[in-house]
Amino acid sequence: MTTPEPIVLLIDETPLTLEEVAVSCAVSGDWIIQHVQAGVLLANPGADPGAWAFSSRDLQRVRRLQTVERDFDANPELAGLVADLLEELERLRGRMRRAGLAPE
Repeated sequence: MTTPEPIVLLIDETPLTLEEVAVSCAVSGDWIIQHVQAGVLLANPGADPGAWAFSSRDLQRVRRLQTVERDFDANPELAGLVADLLEELERLRGRMRRAGLAPE
């Protein structure tokens, strides 16, 4: 019997289309396009949206942006700033754990 880890790795390495991200996060394709154009999601805004590829990390970011916008009635730019700060906090806590320091 296989463990969930290989499945997670496969998903993490598989690029997702705009439509797959939109369906997975229950948002419209236009919502994704708006957030790419606002600069809070990474994709090439000049390229055809059908050619965009997103990672599982982008999927997490979409969910985080959606939550911040909903819970705080935030615009995309503010939600992006909050998401950036939360992601940085996670990175710093990870570094502290790896250094043997318990984050408070």
